Amino acid sequence: MPVSPWMITPFVLLLLAIALMPLFHPAWWERRYPWVSLILGAVPVAYYGLVLDNSRRMLLSGMEYVSFIALIGSLFVVSGGIHIGIRGRSTPAGNVALLAIGAVVANLLGTTGASMVLIRPYIRANKYRISGYHIVFFIFIVSNIGGMLTPIGDPPLFLGYLKGVPFFWVIGRVWLIWLLAVAAVLAIFYAIDRYNYRKMPDELEREIEAEGEHARVAGLHNVVFLLVIIGAVFLPGPIREIIMIAAAVLSYATTGRRIHERNEFNFLPLKEVAVLFAGIFATMVPALDWLELNAGLLGLTHPAHFYWGSGALSSFLDNAPTYLNFLSAAFGIHGLSVDNPLHMRAMLGTLAPADLAHLQTLHAAVQTVTDQSWRYIQAISAGAVLFGSMTYIGNGPNFMVKSIAEQAKVKMPTFLGYMVQYSLPALLPVFAAIWYIFFR
Repeated sequence: MPVSPWMITPFVLLLLAIALMPLFHPAWWERRYPWVSLILGAVPVAYYGLVLDNSRRMLLSGMEYVSFIALIGSLFVVSGGIHIGIRGRSTPAGNVALLAIGAVVANLLGTTGASMVLIRPYIRANKYRISGYHIVFFIFIVSNIGGMLTPIGDPPLFLGYLKGVPFFWVIGRVWLIWLLAVAAVLAIFYAIDRYNYRKMPDELEREIEAEGEHARVAGLHNVVFLLVIIGAVFLPGPIREIIMIAAAVLSYATTGRRIHERNEFNFLPLKEVAVLFAGIFATMVPALDWLELNAGLLGLTHPAHFYWGSGALSSFLDNAPTYLNFLSAAFGIHGLSVDNPLHMRAMLGTLAPADLAHLQTLHAAVQTVTDQSWRYIQAISAGAVLFGSMTYIGNGPNFMVKSIAEQAKVKMPTFLGYMVQYSLPALLPVFAAIWYIFFR
């Protein structure tokens, strides 16, 4: 029985609520978001179980949710046990170096982990002249663009890994896009920061230069737990999730209270992500299934369409489910299923000799696959990760970083100000250049 398009409604309503309710009714949303997520998520669960008699499909999504939260949550907890104290000059070159390091670290700790580890020392390093644009470009680089190279880096890529995209396939296909995007955005930031640095009074500039740069790190034992989590990614479930959760528990238990207090660590951000994504993973199932069956009707026929399409939705909706929607669509227009490992290898162009005996199951569909079909997945990966930086709601760490900055008394731009002042003029030309070079 085909999925009713009306069952996409809970997914749309939940994403609209996540995007708009914190802006218009923040107090109500803070109290009620768990109920909104639970009620909307229950609708497709009941539909698949009672109407379609396909509870297995919803169970599969539930298992992916557990893997997703295990990775995000363990990285969040362990990174919260590492305190980096930085005291020193906040020169434009120093800031660029710190953001560039964050772009690399994001692929090892995830954009969430890297953001949580680095945002507070970044604010302290810029204490003499901290401004909203410092935080905005931190969100651009560390919380989004930087994490494009590995499935650990950004949630959409981890979901792709769970679907069967090989771990190192990503870095092999997007490293040049990553390098261009990071370099271009850092260059724009340097020009803005240099301009504002030169406007400082001479005596303040001398004070910053004289202080020098010093760094101290506490909770270094948590690096071991980070390595354990990274290694666990390569293991099959549920061993993978058990190890990740165990690493997080041990990290929290062995980290001194003072370190958590210095980092102002608490579980509220993780709770919000876990509750909202439970609803997202349930409500997105009908959308994924419908999109996979009807991708051809939407006129998506070229990698460029998938780059801009996944990018546009990732700007205003969460980029993880957006990635899955367009991944399903890319497979759908080729007559393939994203949940079939053989189809995945055909799409990526990595069919092994052992697969030849099973090609009968692909006979008709494989005719539509070319040696360039992998470019669809490349375009979706780039679009989902890059455009998650376009708004505060494009990626999970964005709002978390904004909240930490505001607690540190940094005046942040509004939702529209973020777009009008920064993301549209600074990012959109860079992303258009990437389209022209790689996907035109």
